[in-house]
Amino acid sequence: MTMISLSADEARRIALRAQGFLGAPDRRGGVRGVLRHLGAVQLDTISVLARSHELIPYARLGAVGREAVEKAYWSDRHAFEYWSHAACILPIEEWPHFAFRRRARRARGHRWHILQDKERSTRAVLDRLKADGPLTSTELGGAKNGGEWFEWSETKIAVEWLLDTGEVVCSERRGWKRVYDLAERAVPDALLHDDLDDRECMRRLVALAGRSLGVGTRADIADYHRLKGDEFDAVIADSGLVPVEVEGWAQRHRGVAAWADPAALATPPRGRHRTTLLSPFDSLVWDRPRTERIFGFTHRLEAYVPKPKRIHGYFAMPLLAGGLLQGRVDPAREGSTLVARQLSLTSPKAARPMAEALQEAAQWVGCEEVRVERAGSPAEAAAVTAELAALPA
Repeated sequence: MTMISLSADEARRIALRAQGFLGAPDRRGGVRGVLRHLGAVQLDTISVLARSHELIPYARLGAVGREAVEKAYWSDRHAFEYWSHAACILPIEEWPHFAFRRRARRARGHRWHILQDKERSTRAVLDRLKADGPLTSTELGGAKNGGEWFEWSETKIAVEWLLDTGEVVCSERRGWKRVYDLAERAVPDALLHDDLDDRECMRRLVALAGRSLGVGTRADIADYHRLKGDEFDAVIADSGLVPVEVEGWAQRHRGVAAWADPAALATPPRGRHRTTLLSPFDSLVWDRPRTERIFGFTHRLEAYVPKPKRIHGYFAMPLLAGGLLQGRVDPAREGSTLVARQLSLTSPKAARPMAEALQEAAQWVGCEEVRVERAGSPAEAAAVTAELAALPA
């Protein structure tokens, strides 16, 4: 059988369609459809325009209401939070497929925080949740131990241990605090089991990652749900993904450059490209080596870099336009004004899409104006400012 060969452009377009950025968005599925399609939406504490899990559906669907986003994720036992690529919102139907991770944590026997009296503390949490849940750690008795932020209370350690091992589920976020509930209440009966063996769990997650990426290397696909390379190797043959050649993807594993979702190969990726700003935690760009390989665009999150050493800003958001990453902007809000604290473009032609993306983002978060504070050059600042002025209100 001849291996399919893809050009670099074909691979890029397949990846864009798989991630929901090429072709008309499925608005019927809404936010829940985006979550199912991606398989995981990463959470993060940083909030600039909005929190990252809000930015993900916005980037694909446009100005969906922010309250509607939260409701879509958390109501009707539709999703849960667990460890995937990082702390992620996951479709509830994937609960059984994370049994391998729950078992591994149970076998380890502890978190990095040690419980002083595991049996007593966990029993107290379970009894309280049974009687009064769902509850935050504050409502359970407090998250802190009177010291630094990482000095958790015994109650907080206990409930996080129960979350790790699956007796407790994070059923929503409330004011950014996890809301914990008993698994038997938060997970539908048909899904509340750990019957699948480790191999079947990993096979499903590799297949899901391949579908969500469209095409990817061994490292791309394994990293999507933070599997190990040998775990990928053990199940790839049964995943349904097919090996492909991709122009410019030189690194190989056992003679194969990449694997693709057969459904992604069946129909040429066509349609309208989305113009939008991306969260640095968006699954299109969260894997930085993959982003460089597919888009020729180097991006780093500088939120934790000392301010004098930042190049592009605290929370620089890549600009996606025409199927390419054409710049980035570090946004902020000042009253009713969205401020582009720093922006840069890959070419002068990117000024118009940058202006369009900034205007749409401003309207989404309730800002009435956009101001460019600083750019890579005076010419870039002037061009984007002029394009903003030319856009219809």
